[in-house]
Amino acid sequence: MSELSSKDRADLRRNQFAYVDRDGGEHLPINDESHVRNAIARFNQTDFESKAAKERARRKILSAAERHGIEVDEDNNVRERAS
Repeated sequence: MSELSSKDRADLRRNQFAYVDRDGGEHLPINDESHVRNAIARFNQTDFESKAAKERARRKILSAAERHGIEVDEDNNVRERAS
């Protein structure tokens, strides 16, 4: 995975993260293919404030995967709707 320096991470826009918590904490960068793959892998390791926040992040990750041509297995946990 490509690494983000502190400066590069700070330069990312909020919409380049799958999840931004109510305190402004940015989680799961989805700015490039390798980070989208990492977001898919770490989705269930992330603590979300609510089911709605988890669902929004899930949709953003799947959308980013589609943009980058990443196939997400049907049985992958990011495919499951937040319940």
